[in-house]
Amino acid sequence: MPNVSTFGLFLATTFVLSIIPGPGMLYVLARSLKGGRREGLASTLGNTLGGLCHVILAACGLSALLMTSSLLFTLVKYAGAIYLITLGILTLLRRDSHIAYEAKQSATRFSALYQGILTELLNPKTALFILALLPQFINPHGAVFWQFLLLGSITVLFNTLSDLVVTVLAGSVGQYLQKSLRFQRGQKLLSGCTMIALGIYAAVADNKA
Repeated sequence: MPNVSTFGLFLATTFVLSIIPGPGMLYVLARSLKGGRREGLASTLGNTLGGLCHVILAACGLSALLMTSSLLFTLVKYAGAIYLITLGILTLLRRDSHIAYEAKQSATRFSALYQGILTELLNPKTALFILALLPQFINPHGAVFWQFLLLGSITVLFNTLSDLVVTVLAGSVGQYLQKSLRFQRGQKLLSGCTMIALGIYAAVADNKA
């Protein structure tokens, strides 16, 4: 395990980085505005599960491939970009009536969950970030695998807490204005454009972690 001072620095660094808006947080914001707190919670859970997958892969050494293979990195990056852009376009084209909204809640929350997982899994920068940050706080003379899991899980926890704050605040606004037809059209436009913007960001972002 890292010593007390190193662990404290890790917690402070992780906290600061977790409150900086990134693709995951913006995705949760878009889904919360679209479907309220429940959909926001589902997307937050999806991001969390996707993040934990990256931690486990990093601990096992598999995600190191993303740092050694520029081709693999490019393929994953553009797959994620295409997915997000497609998701945004489908959101803009979808026509949901107010009456059908309640009947579709379960399916919508499920889609928010698995889309959150895929959005996080298809973000190679998450793996690169974990591999770049965590080794700085790991004691090489200890159980590296378990340290990686512990510190990685803490990183995911901080990100999840930040997403939950976004969900609560944005979800409240979404639930309050859900009955407004004008708001429904506006939030669909915002959600679709946000996801398209995230896809474009993923496609043009620098490959460096």
